[in-house]
Amino acid sequence: MSGRDAMLDRAFAAAAGEARLTPAEALALLEDADLLALGAAASEMRRRVVPGDDVTFIVDRNVNYTNVCVSECRFCAFFATRDAECAYVLTREELADKVRETVELEGTAILLQGGMHPDLRIEWYEQMLRDIKEDNPGIHVHGFGPPEIVHIAKLSGITTREVLARLRDAGLDSLPGGGAEILVDRVRSHVSPRKATSDQWLDVMREAHRLDISTTATMMFGGLETLEERVEHLVRIRDVQDAAVAGGHVGFRAFIPWSFQPGNTALAEDESAARGEPLSAASGYEYLRTLALSRLFLDNVRNIQASWVTQGSKIGQVALAFGSNDLGSTMIEENVVAAAGTRFMLARDELVRLITDAGYVPVQRDTLYREVRRF
Repeated sequence: MSGRDAMLDRAFAAAAGEARLTPAEALALLEDADLLALGAAASEMRRRVVPGDDVTFIVDRNVNYTNVCVSECRFCAFFATRDAECAYVLTREELADKVRETVELEGTAILLQGGMHPDLRIEWYEQMLRDIKEDNPGIHVHGFGPPEIVHIAKLSGITTREVLARLRDAGLDSLPGGGAEILVDRVRSHVSPRKATSDQWLDVMREAHRLDISTTATMMFGGLETLEERVEHLVRIRDVQDAAVAGGHVGFRAFIPWSFQPGNTALAEDESAARGEPLSAASGYEYLRTLALSRLFLDNVRNIQASWVTQGSKIGQVALAFGSNDLGSTMIEENVVAAAGTRFMLARDELVRLITDAGYVPVQRDTLYREVRRF
């Protein structure tokens, strides 16, 4: 048996639940596996972990409550300094209008994220959450990635656990996995040197799980990381999820890998100058390989979400045959990826069509993956 055949045998053994991929095996698959065979294994595993033909999506809105950020990540084209002409912090009225419009469009949640503002302490965030829930008590608030939690804690002089508990009590329902990028500090020191470290990101997630705050996890790839570092990211996510499950917690209910968008970013400008050629976004081929490996390696995370926001609707559709069981959000509003020049937006009817045309059953869900409507 050739090395490639043996490697694929391991992939299909993992898909069938007969073995768990090691990091070395994951790297070999990412480097050398036939794309279609890798996709087939991931699809087999998807059907074992999430049986049936349902493909889910959510109607929600990304609300960026401020664009002011002290992190100034080199991959981000959205942030502004405090004194920039475009700097803003949403008023209660502006925020209420956005949430109300989301509800009118049959949305069930808002993804609440902002920059790491240098002046906003824990009390401001608590009041924002109370205001949202007072105006729209039924809306699910999926908000604040671990770097925001670390920043609020530092600015407020309290622990990250206290921040999480106070935000939960004020109305926070779940925590998104934003700000993960690649959970290797060599990479983070280049792309987001002022943001939470890898260990801090992971520690916040562990604390959230112990507080029974469900979370998601992400990976932004295709920037400066090596394939080994991409696998290391997956290892760290799997380890944290193992601990959550062992403790009787939901932990990460979904994993969302998405590709770096270089447009209008300092990282792309600097790297392009250093290389003497433009820094390109990850191809659909690379995206599908990474997505399929994520499904095979993260055997303890039920839902794998396709990132049509960065890859477009066609690759999003193909991703359903590469291990994904979810197409994410209709994106009533999205600002961060759009600031990098990538603008893929889909109405609910279009998402339903894409799922149906791919041979699956469209199901609108809420943030916790509970069924809202079947099409």
